[in-house]
Amino acid sequence: MFNSINGLITAKGTEVIYLLSGNIEWEIAVPLNDMQELTLNSESRIFTWLYHREDQMKLFGFLNERRRNTFFELLKVEGIGPKGALKIMSGISQDDLETALENGDLARLEAVPGLGKKTAQKMLLSLKGKLIQSAVIGAVASHYNDLVEALAAMGYDRRLAVEALTKAEAGVKPDLSSSEKEKMIFQEAIVLLTNARGN
Repeated sequence: MFNSINGLITAKGTEVIYLLSGNIEWEIAVPLNDMQELTLNSESRIFTWLYHREDQMKLFGFLNERRRNTFFELLKVEGIGPKGALKIMSGISQDDLETALENGDLARLEAVPGLGKKTAQKMLLSLKGKLIQSAVIGAVASHYNDLVEALAAMGYDRRLAVEALTKAEAGVKPDLSSSEKEKMIFQEAIVLLTNARGN
């Protein structure tokens, strides 16, 4: 499955963009907040997710992996489907959503267009702390991509590898050189992953 598409933004609608990549023009549903940062006739990279059911197929797109991860987390909440998740992300900024969830701000969530009290409560129960954690994991995965790939090549799950690297990074002395730091983080991550397997 494809992770992202690079191409030229040829048109922008109310809920979709059209992205020309090679000889294919993709119709991609995008949150309004993401769409506003995309410029017509510009080259862009869109992180994608394909919704596929027997009766329909739809491509969803996001500015970055952080935004796509937010979409995935919203889909885990009972009662929120792809369209609902997109609508929520269109009605509130990423930072405001994370802050509201962290602070348990039900009133702020209820102010999002189309988001009722019951669904807002479910979001608070399901997602408190999740988006912040996801953002941190995404940053570590990006920064230590080579280490993640090395651990994956050793047979470890990528997400577990990222989590181990995150924990390992927290315990490394800041005065080490970059190469020494990476070496220690890698070694500690292997220890953590090995211990996790043993349990």
